[in-house]
Amino acid sequence: MNSALIKEGQARAEQILLANTNDLGIVGSGSAYQQVWARDSMIAGLGLWLCQQPQARSSHRRSLATLGSFQSELGKIPHNVGFPDVADPALVALGGRLQAAEGHQQAIADTTHAGVVDSNLWYIIGHYYEYMHSGDVELLRTTWPSLEKALLWLRYQDSNECGLLEVHEAMDWADLFSNRYNVLFDNVLYFAVWKAMGQMAEALHLPSSHYFEQADDVRRKMNTLLWVGPEAPVDWEWVQRERQEWLYPLKRVETELVVRPYYLPYMAFRDYADRLDTLGNLLAILFGVADQRQADLILNYIHGCGLNQPYPVQALYPVIQRGEKDWRDYFLVRNLNTPHHYHNGGAWPFIGGFYVAALVQAGRMDEARQQLDKLTEMNHQGIASKWEFNEWFHGVSGRPMGFAGQSWSAAMYLYAADAVAKNQVSIFNADHGWSLS
Repeated sequence: MNSALIKEGQARAEQILLANTNDLGIVGSGSAYQQVWARDSMIAGLGLWLCQQPQARSSHRRSLATLGSFQSELGKIPHNVGFPDVADPALVALGGRLQAAEGHQQAIADTTHAGVVDSNLWYIIGHYYEYMHSGDVELLRTTWPSLEKALLWLRYQDSNECGLLEVHEAMDWADLFSNRYNVLFDNVLYFAVWKAMGQMAEALHLPSSHYFEQADDVRRKMNTLLWVGPEAPVDWEWVQRERQEWLYPLKRVETELVVRPYYLPYMAFRDYADRLDTLGNLLAILFGVADQRQADLILNYIHGCGLNQPYPVQALYPVIQRGEKDWRDYFLVRNLNTPHHYHNGGAWPFIGGFYVAALVQAGRMDEARQQLDKLTEMNHQGIASKWEFNEWFHGVSGRPMGFAGQSWSAAMYLYAADAVAKNQVSIFNADHGWSLS
């Protein structure tokens, strides 16, 4: 390992995060996305808590407060919140909601992606690791009603009451992509949310067994619906009795795919996709939806397909080509989702951070150290200068694209380096009930 370069990268990453904080919390990027994005800020929080400077850690709490102050009557957490002087004028014209935020100047909440599901998911998870790091029971007690409200909103996204979330297209981190209905990414986080709520309820001396039971139920149903293979055999009698609408797509998958070494990205009404959603599968390992056998199959497949080349790690395999059933013309917006770009097979440094963490979680330390070196080299690059911590890279050429100064790229680099240094994943480890099962 290049220890000197990693140490320099950690210092540069912390500088990026400090530069990206303001009165509202941590913004998405210093060069663009200058709002507190629910998913970006909560993922960035994983690295903020590893910073040496206390103002970096406190910015995570400000992000939580900002997002919570814009929670809707029904419990929805906004997509992002920012000051009007950095907001897209089109957003204001489309009805972004203005209000005072934490006693500061007016802020605006984005309504252009008003139906995003992962804002609520990350908001709850972000409160979980705020409590796990700070131990602040009184803050947790104060915010508990907001967390319950956010969870209730999520429960109503289970429109057929199957126990899993149903998600519209482009309504999570892949916000210009065609994943839909029972989506892997969102339901992995849904499992984590139930488990986090259980642990926070225990901290408040509230009844908690229901939350853990629901987490187990989500994991069992995800393994039934989205895993294809003997590691999670389908209980056909249960499906026939309890979830008859799953019979058709499951029979199709059994016949057409037989076995796969990864979770499918989604299962919809009589339809499914057969490709690797890298982030969803890595989170399945990290949060414990996948057991050790499944984790090894997923990680072997990523390595075997070369998705960690030239840098960790490509977001999708195989990419979606024009004319395929999941291709959408909106993929062409800003030329983002052409093959090997952006969500459609681009390589993202923040996903690379989760990749290193998943390798650590699965006990594959040699690979984790190798991939951390490659992630260091990736973030060391730039379009205009070194250490840009870019948004994403071309999946084949490995050249940096997107915007520089990305908070979650910097934060997940810190998170990955910490996991390798400690031989364990902070917060989501066996001591906190997140071991592989």
